Amino acid sequence: MTMATLSSAFLFIFSCFLACSISVSGPATFLEDFRITWSDSHIKQIDGGRAIQLILDQNSGCGFASKRRYLFGRVSMKIKLIPGDSAGTVTAFYMNSDTDTVRDELDFEFLGNRTGQPYTVQTNIYAHGKGDREQRVNLWFDPAADFHTYSIMWNHHHIVFYVDEVPIRVYKNNEAKNIPYPKFQPMGVYSTLWEADDWATRGGLEKIDWSKAPFLAYYKDFDIEGCPVPGPANCASNPRNWWEGTAYQALNAMEARRYRWVRMNHMIYDYCTDKSRYPVTPPECMAGI
Repeated sequence: MTMATLSSAFLFIFSCFLACSISVSGPATFLEDFRITWSDSHIKQIDGGRAIQLILDQNSGCGFASKRRYLFGRVSMKIKLIPGDSAGTVTAFYMNSDTDTVRDELDFEFLGNRTGQPYTVQTNIYAHGKGDREQRVNLWFDPAADFHTYSIMWNHHHIVFYVDEVPIRVYKNNEAKNIPYPKFQPMGVYSTLWEADDWATRGGLEKIDWSKAPFLAYYKDFDIEGCPVPGPANCASNPRNWWEGTAYQALNAMEARRYRWVRMNHMIYDYCTDKSRYPVTPPECMAGI
C-alpha cells in the first residue's frame, strides 16, 4: 500500500470518527460553556471562573444558560445552596428545549426553608409539552454546608436524577406503551435563583425575609458530556456513546437500593399517588425502574 493510499485511508477513518463523535468535557470554567441570561450584576465569578456566586436581593434574582444545546448525555454541577433562612427562594438547575407548548424539560428545583428545617428538592419532567409530574424529597444532609453534586443522566433508556451518587428519580422510556419520552428535541442547561414565596415554602405560607438578603448560592465543576446540537448528525443515535452503555441502561443493584431508601425515608410528595390531582394513576407511574 502506498503512502498516499495510507494517508487517504487515515483521513477516511478520521472523518468517520468525527461524524459520530461526541462532545465530552471535564469540569469547565463558567464562561467556556455558559452565558449569563439575567442580571449579570448578580452573578460573580470566583477562582478564575471555576466557580460562581449567584445573588438574590430585592432588586433582582439572576440566571445563566449553556451556550449550546445537547441531545442525550449527562450534565452535572456542584452546588452549595443558600444557608440559614432561605424560605421563599428557589434555586433551579434544569434542562429545557425552549420550544413553548411542546417543550421537553428536566428540573431540579431547590425550595428554600426556615432555619433548622430540611431543604426540599422538587423534580419535574416535561415530555412533548406535558408536565405536572412533580416529586419532592427532603435532602438527608445540609446542602448549604458544603458542595454536593447534582446530575441528570439522559439516554434512550431512561432519565435519572442523582444527588451525589444517589438516584432520587427515574423516568423510563416507555414509548412502546404510548408514554411520551424526550428524545427528539435538544435541550439547553439552565440555572436561576429567584423569589417565589407564593408557593416555594410550605405552599406559600412561609414568606421571604428580605432582612436576610442578599441570598447567596455557589456553583462549581460545570460538567456537560453529551451530543451538541448543532453538531455531528449521527452523535445522538450512536450506541457507542458511553451514556448509552449497558451499565447506564438501568440502575445497578446498589443504585436500586439507594433509590428505594430515598423514596421510603425522604419522599414527601409524589404526583403518582395524589388522587386529588390524578384519580387514575398516570401510566408512567406504573413503569417502575
